[in-house]
Amino acid sequence: MPNAKLKHYLHLHVLVIIAGFTAVLGELITIGALELVWYRMAMAGILMFIYIKIARINLTISKKTFFQFSIAGIIIALHWITFFEAINQANVSIALAMFSSGAFFASFIEPILFKRRILGYEIIFGIIVILGVFLITSSEMGYFNGIVLGLFSALFSTLFAVINGLFIEKHSATVISFYEFISGVLFLTVFILLTGKTFNAEFFTLSTSDWVYLFILASVCTAYAFIGSVAIMRYISPFTVILSYNLEPVYGIAIALVLFPETERMSPQFYIGAILILITVLFDAVFKNYKRHRDKINSITN
Repeated sequence: MPNAKLKHYLHLHVLVIIAGFTAVLGELITIGALELVWYRMAMAGILMFIYIKIARINLTISKKTFFQFSIAGIIIALHWITFFEAINQANVSIALAMFSSGAFFASFIEPILFKRRILGYEIIFGIIVILGVFLITSSEMGYFNGIVLGLFSALFSTLFAVINGLFIEKHSATVISFYEFISGVLFLTVFILLTGKTFNAEFFTLSTSDWVYLFILASVCTAYAFIGSVAIMRYISPFTVILSYNLEPVYGIAIALVLFPETERMSPQFYIGAILILITVLFDAVFKNYKRHRDKINSITN
């Protein structure tokens, strides 16, 4: 039914807006990036465990599989740490613009892990993304540390997404995420202890606003957003979902401009560079969808 289809499309864009709002929460939460990610993964893991128990999902996996999920959990933890630290070092706009460069990294990482050749248009798109990053960097040198951290964040995010693409062929998305959250928390706990910090009363003493923002981040922006994005693929094609999520930086930057106009107002060159990256990411998704359909037709006719 048309109305039902519209409802799912609206739900999808709500999920994308929620994803964009994650960066805004990173700006609002006053604790450091390391502590923020520890709380996010711990709280999201607990909420995910409650969902698993209610849904009666089987959590049994092998030791080898747990080790593989743990590696992915560490990578997503590193992605979130560098992402939120990029916001601290620069602002929401810089972090999200750099996050868009993930498509460039994917064009090289994906062929290596999936053992396929690099496509010609991916190299061209990669060059355009580099140009966009150069425009942003040259116009916002005061945010250089944030730009570098944002690029590392995009790299970790892409690596995580490609690895999860291998996992999803054999395992439930919910089980994968749960073990990744748990292993991420264990990794961060050890790292925090090695840096000389302790989980004392001071570590758990946060302002009321920080607790509220962290709960929103862990529940709405992590656990709910993940479950929702998986569920929506029952009604909307994965390509449409992926294409829509490419709008995350657009929504995030727009929200940040409204909430933090003093710190988020950037130079015209920044927006030219950001638009170049976003358009390239969208074209990359369109080309991949076209190639997928063409290969499917060729396999049927041959």
